[in-house]
Amino acid sequence: MSRKLILALALTLSAFVSFTSAVGQTLPPAIQWIPEDAIIVLEVTRPKALLEAFCNDEATAAITALPLYKQQASNPKVQEFFNIISFIETTLDTNWRTAIEKLTGAGITLAVCPEDTVFLIIDAEDEQMLERFHEFFINVARSEAEKKGKYNIVKSKEYDGLTAWTFDGKEAHTIIGKRLVLANKSERLKNILQNRSQTNNASVAANPAYQAAKRTVGTDAVAKVFVNLKPLMGIPQIAKIFNQQNENPLAALAFAGILEATRDSNWLALGLHIEDNTLVFRASVDSKTISATSPAAFALPKKPGEGVFPNLSVPRRIAALSFYRDLHQFYSAKDELFPERTSGLIFFENMMGIFFSGRDLTNEVLAETKPEIRFVVAEQKFDSAIGTPQIQLPAFAVILRLQNPEQFNEVAEEAWQKALGLINFTRGQQAMQGLIIDRTVHGGTKFSMAYFSTSGLDEKNNLEQRFNIRPSLAMPGEYLILSSTDDLARDLIDSLNREMKDKVKPITETHSLVEIDTAQLTSILKANRDIMVRSDMVKKGSTQEEAEAGIDLLITLVKLVGRAKLGLGTHKGLTQALLEIKLNL
Repeated sequence: MSRKLILALALTLSAFVSFTSAVGQTLPPAIQWIPEDAIIVLEVTRPKALLEAFCNDEATAAITALPLYKQQASNPKVQEFFNIISFIETTLDTNWRTAIEKLTGAGITLAVCPEDTVFLIIDAEDEQMLERFHEFFINVARSEAEKKGKYNIVKSKEYDGLTAWTFDGKEAHTIIGKRLVLANKSERLKNILQNRSQTNNASVAANPAYQAAKRTVGTDAVAKVFVNLKPLMGIPQIAKIFNQQNENPLAALAFAGILEATRDSNWLALGLHIEDNTLVFRASVDSKTISATSPAAFALPKKPGEGVFPNLSVPRRIAALSFYRDLHQFYSAKDELFPERTSGLIFFENMMGIFFSGRDLTNEVLAETKPEIRFVVAEQKFDSAIGTPQIQLPAFAVILRLQNPEQFNEVAEEAWQKALGLINFTRGQQAMQGLIIDRTVHGGTKFSMAYFSTSGLDEKNNLEQRFNIRPSLAMPGEYLILSSTDDLARDLIDSLNREMKDKVKPITETHSLVEIDTAQLTSILKANRDIMVRSDMVKKGSTQEEAEAGIDLLITLVKLVGRAKLGLGTHKGLTQALLEIKLNL
């Protein structure tokens, strides 16, 4: 046997041994290959759970049965996409769902790093399918490049015993056993390949911030996100978002404690859990609880056992919000919160001085409120005898808890009547119809209401938008209800009477609670569908078919979510959020 033949056999055997060694080795977790300076890291640890939630037979049947799906399925571009999927299924000799499971089943890791670098690591369950899938895209990339006259753009290069590929001269990727590794910049692929042989100290997995964030997510998370906040806060555009509340009193009131905690934190952790067809997102930042001397302390419970009250339940409810916000403390700190007093804030103070007969807004008005504030939004049920507006708006109300209701009720009533009087005076100057003020009783509570009369109108099924409003003021027990309609005021009186009877207690460690019921939201969107279609046609210049498709898509997406609930508060010294989304597949 010649020396050349012996040498060739030796090289072939060596290459084979190296290849089988690379394939057969047990790869470390993908997170250990991500550089330690990663800013955002997404880990999908259980892709099959996500597929089961969104791509199971029931969900697929529900989606394909939608009229919108059937309409879009005939679109040539959609048909082309279906053909590509069918071709890939033929190439891989399996259906698309099984292909996704086998190609991603062991995990997906995505990282955003400095210098606009993005890394993607996909761990497959089936190595041969991954190779076939890659070969398929090599052929597609070459074919597309040749159509454009670029014959050498798809190429490969050996590095550290591996073959690295690029499809466009910018990205680079390689396959190591069952793992696909990709970087959006070819020179940065070396970072990951170098991390293979280095200790964990060079990866984000050894970063103390990442480890602390990971502990808050829980081991049963389907997916998790780690965000290194300090580099992000150095970006002027992002820093501006977290400082804008100093310019907007409403933003400061609504998001108090949330923006400050995030801005002052080192990291943010987000975990996704799936429980009985419900998506549960748990988020945490490592900023400690805001101190009592902070301007944002008005949003934090002062004593053990304090927190938001449960949301109120009323018929046809669309949304309910409950906040712990000390309005007296908030307005007392206005000079710190808003060093440059806005014209809107000054106008608000002047108007309140008129309505409350010159009483000091901070110490004589807002001091009469307790920190528990609630809002309710509900679909209206219009009385045919009164009439139905052309555009049907939901009813809404704010509910305050009072310190001294016996003393403050008449003060609130006087302010409310002054506000209505000002509205009527202004409308009267323009020769427009005014509001009629009335008093009625419900659930043992006498309350005030106002309305635009429809008597004398022949056409009551296409009323102006103002007929959505029937402002009402009710004060059952220690509560004050300011509602846009008398029907919602009645429902809230009933709900508060039940609550006071049951002696409902606050939810501790929580300062914000938001719930959305999409069944009623879908109903009101359907009621206004024709108006929304016409509006889209006018504003966007869309055809009727395009506008209808867009509105129907919105209604369909809303319908797919059954319920959403968001809670914000503190736990064990950390600011945390809990978002639950009930799917309606």
